Amino acid sequence: MAAGEAILSGAAIGRGQSEGKISSGLVKEASPDEAVATVVHDHARLVYRIAYAVLRSHHEAEDATQETFIRVWRYRASLPGVEETKTWVAKIAWRVAVDRSRKRARTPEVSLDDPHRQGLEPASSETSADRSLEGLQIGAKLEKLIAALPEKLRQPLILSTIEEMSPREVGAMLGINEAAVRSRVFRARQILREKLAR
Repeated sequence: MAAGEAILSGAAIGRGQSEGKISSGLVKEASPDEAVATVVHDHARLVYRIAYAVLRSHHEAEDATQETFIRVWRYRASLPGVEETKTWVAKIAWRVAVDRSRKRARTPEVSLDDPHRQGLEPASSETSADRSLEGLQIGAKLEKLIAALPEKLRQPLILSTIEEMSPREVGAMLGINEAAVRSRVFRARQILREKLAR
């Protein structure tokens, strides 16, 4: 529910801007093997979250995370020349996840996991059952509405609010300028608010 509020309010946009710069300095001074280890340590969560945001499956996201770091290893020689490691790794993660999503769409798989199991976890003793259920319902509705957004609006929204990337980082990943990122995120939020109000 908190993630939903962040998406609609825009509270998360622009966070985490310095993370890539810190890693870049360490990476430039390290050997290729140490550089890859630093990248994995610093950005594993980010890579997983990006993969999960696109694929909506824990198993698929784990596989995409591994594939992302295999690609990082393959291109480790170019790490010292990378200006912002976070953006570079996020771009690779996004491409891997989108590629896997397209392949999955062409060859649909039957999951043995119950897709609703995650939402049926027992509520904590601090939260009433009604509030937990309401939060799950709003979260599920918001997830469906986000999935229904046009791709050019959905991608910047996910990266800027859920992944907390700056407009500059999102623009670098998607090949658009910062103004376009802000405009698309604003439009996506408007659409979500209108649909939720109905």
